[in-house]
Amino acid sequence: MIAPLALSIGGLVLLLVAAEIMIRGAVGGSRILKISPHLIGLTVIAFGTSAPELFVSLKAALHGHDGIAIGNVVGSNIANILLMIGTVGVIYPFACGDPALRRDGFVLLLSTIVFVILCHAGVIERWQGIIMLSALVCFLIYCYITDRRSCSNDDSIHAKEVDEFDNLPDTMQKAVIYTIIGLVGVVFGARLLVDGAVDVARLLGVSETVIGITMVALGTSMPELATTVVAAVRRHNDVALGNIIGSNIFNTLGILGVVSIVTPLSIPAEIMESDLWVMLGVTTVFVTAALGLKTLGRPLAVLFFFSYALFIIDQFVDLTRLITG
Repeated sequence: MIAPLALSIGGLVLLLVAAEIMIRGAVGGSRILKISPHLIGLTVIAFGTSAPELFVSLKAALHGHDGIAIGNVVGSNIANILLMIGTVGVIYPFACGDPALRRDGFVLLLSTIVFVILCHAGVIERWQGIIMLSALVCFLIYCYITDRRSCSNDDSIHAKEVDEFDNLPDTMQKAVIYTIIGLVGVVFGARLLVDGAVDVARLLGVSETVIGITMVALGTSMPELATTVVAAVRRHNDVALGNIIGSNIFNTLGILGVVSIVTPLSIPAEIMESDLWVMLGVTTVFVTAALGLKTLGRPLAVLFFFSYALFIIDQFVDLTRLITG
């Protein structure tokens, strides 16, 4: 157990350092390109921090482990909301004033509902994956076009970054290098965490679906958590919220789209029983709160955090049986 623990600690340290580098590169790049930090969080950072989910799900599906592939996406989406808001919201509450949040929240909720509908067929086919991936590309193009129109003449959106960062990259080349180094670091750090967790879970005799929903999903969500923590500490709620929403959209449309194009995905019965509905419920509550409240404050963050803790415990223990005696 000493070696896996050492790897996990090393992975966590690497995640935090790499996330700081990536945030600097992304925010610096957004200022140079004159696009909003929210769009950077929604696209570049969200895609980068979702890379571990893509690699893990694709590898699992190609080896016939559909439970891990699907469970990883479902578990990551749940963790990205409950764990991110629950952890980061206690440190610094999220402001919800960005107009783009309404658009992105609606797309997240819609993509989640579509995923739930597809799961009821029992299999996600290749043609469905093509549609999902095409929808993601169209959404990103639309976001870029609208963001360029609203931010190209508004320098005030980047003014506060000068005071927050003492060493932002001042050229596009440096911004790209910062972002790539950060992305590689968070992906590698997440891999260190995942390997040890999965090995332990398998030794305990846990099912593939539960491993995917808990250990693998939590491990592959570490880049999102590290990036969101750093963004929140830096007072970049636009990047933090954009990262959470964007990562879930990428997970649902991008990862499942790519994997199902490569090989059709069978939906495990365990997912259909409860986990799928938990993901839909959590997403609905999050989007409703983000659109209806001015801030996602600490009381809601604490509620989300304990909800995630109960969700993880329920994967290993029948809470209903314990409560009813």
